Amino acid sequence: MRDRHSYGECEICNARMVAKRITQDFWIRGKLIVVEGIPAGVCPRCGEKVVKSDVGRSIAELMGDREQIAKARRISVPTMRLGRVKAAV
Repeated sequence: MRDRHSYGECEICNARMVAKRITQDFWIRGKLIVVEGIPAGVCPRCGEKVVKSDVGRSIAELMGDREQIAKARRISVPTMRLGRVKAAV
C-alpha cells in the first residue's frame, strides 16, 4: 500500500508504525459491522492501530448510513458461550 502519511511511533511501545490496510469490527446498536480496507498505522511490535482523523470521520459517516449498511454484504459469524472456567491448580 502506498501511503505518504507517516504514522510516527507507537504510543504504547515506541516502535515505528507501518502503513497498512486493516479490517476492523464495530458494534453499533447491538449489531456487528465489519469494515474492510481501512488505511491505518499498525505497530509491528505490539499491534496497536491508529487512523488519521479524516479516516475516522469517514468511518463514523459510514456507520451512520443505514442505507449502505442495509446493502452491505452479509457474513456468518460463529457465536459461542464460554462455559465454566476451571480454577488453576
